[in-house]
Amino acid sequence: MHIPEDYKNHNLEEIKDFIQKNSFGILVNQSEGKLTATHIPLELDKNEDGKDVLFGHISKENPQWKGFESSDKVLAIFSGPHSYISSSWYDFEGVPTWNYIAVHVYGTVKIIEGEALLSSLKKLVDKYEANSENPVRIENLSKKTMMMTRGIVAFEIEIEEIQAKHKLSQNRDQKNYDTIIVELEKTGNNEAKAIAEEMKKCPR
Repeated sequence: MHIPEDYKNHNLEEIKDFIQKNSFGILVNQSEGKLTATHIPLELDKNEDGKDVLFGHISKENPQWKGFESSDKVLAIFSGPHSYISSSWYDFEGVPTWNYIAVHVYGTVKIIEGEALLSSLKKLVDKYEANSENPVRIENLSKKTMMMTRGIVAFEIEIEEIQAKHKLSQNRDQKNYDTIIVELEKTGNNEAKAIAEEMKKCPR
């Protein structure tokens, strides 16, 4: 991902928090000679060796997993809020652009089975069932239901590189920066308002 210096995020804790809050990502790899992508939740955690990893799983019917065996390098993409920025908001002549937040994670993938698979599923379900009135628990499911795990391929991605970009009009002076925030909030669009909030938090 091309990231001009003004838009780079170097705060690792902030990046990790972003991944955890925007964990429905895109997993990309090469499979059978072509690029393949799947939209799935990818959970940030640490493995038994204390290394930062992403856990996830895909259907065994999805041929993407076969690419894990021939090439173990993968890319995980996480996207946050984004919004169109009109150049009519500036006090000078310019061109429209787009503000957004995104993280690319590069790593090495390996298939996991047995207890490691069950552990990754439990963490995923516990996270998303936390606010349920009657939360589902992996450990409470019947053997018959758990037989469905035979239909998935679980994996762990050891993180090797993280590229984090927050393009939030950092190249504008304070007057135009503040105007952009106001105009974004006036749109009433949830994504635009989310970008406005991120701009308010962005160090200047």
